[in-house]
Amino acid sequence: MSLEEGPSRGLIWLALSGAVAVISFAAILIKLTPAPAAVIAAWRMGLASLVLLPLVWRSHVRARAREGDKDGLLGGRELLLSLLSGLFLGLHFLAWISSLKYTSVASSVVLVTTNPIFVGLGTRFILQERLGRTLLWGIALSVLGGALIGYTDFRVGPGELLGDLLALAGAVMASSYFLAGRRVRRQVGLLNYIFIVYSVAALLLLAIALASGQPLLGYPGFAYLFLFLLALGPQLLGHTMLNWALKYTSAATVAVAILGEPVGSTILAYFILSEGITPLKALGGLLILVGIYLASRAEDRR
Repeated sequence: MSLEEGPSRGLIWLALSGAVAVISFAAILIKLTPAPAAVIAAWRMGLASLVLLPLVWRSHVRARAREGDKDGLLGGRELLLSLLSGLFLGLHFLAWISSLKYTSVASSVVLVTTNPIFVGLGTRFILQERLGRTLLWGIALSVLGGALIGYTDFRVGPGELLGDLLALAGAVMASSYFLAGRRVRRQVGLLNYIFIVYSVAALLLLAIALASGQPLLGYPGFAYLFLFLLALGPQLLGHTMLNWALKYTSAATVAVAILGEPVGSTILAYFILSEGITPLKALGGLLILVGIYLASRAEDRR
């Protein structure tokens, strides 16, 4: 049985856990890359799209060789939602990466992963999917844990405040990205969907970087290594596994799983960037893990 036909709940949560582990490195790589936010985001999405291009081409050649095979093809509505998803993803990365230039990894990652609030509301009122009580408790505990992790890093100064607002804007865009993806992934194959989404995001970010006069080249050699790792790991592996899971589980559950990212990023920031971990952050991480567990139980029952 192929993964697209109906994987087990354990496999879905294994994929989500792996995605979160890989995505946790994104904030560290971004912090270490000496380039503007739009340039980092454009390289990330552009490299990911280029890697996918030969895979998509081979997939289309095989599909055309099978008469009557329409599985995974995009209709007009799915194409429009995929384009919108790409725009949302591009704006998410632009806002979030910009926030990392002004505030700490913990504060930025915590605020950008508040998207379960927005995804939960969108799931209920836009997708018309009922949220069970257990899933709501998972969302609440995870958001509370995320707030505790970032609490000690919050500042009142204008720079930190701008970073916080940019991270929240990134959360709203990420929520829209997941909600659109949930709709499309019900009918559309993974490879077709992510290629369109990643390519649209790359083109948008490239246009923003060029329009603002930000150079795409001229950075130290290690910067391009970090950009390649950012595209290969957090984007191609991490986000692709999230989009795969969207076909089999709710957008709210995927959003709650991503709340494990502050835990991983905070630990990595402690060892790599020397950003401290307080008992309050440790408590927040525990609450996040409890919230993820509740979300997994709720999805199993559903």
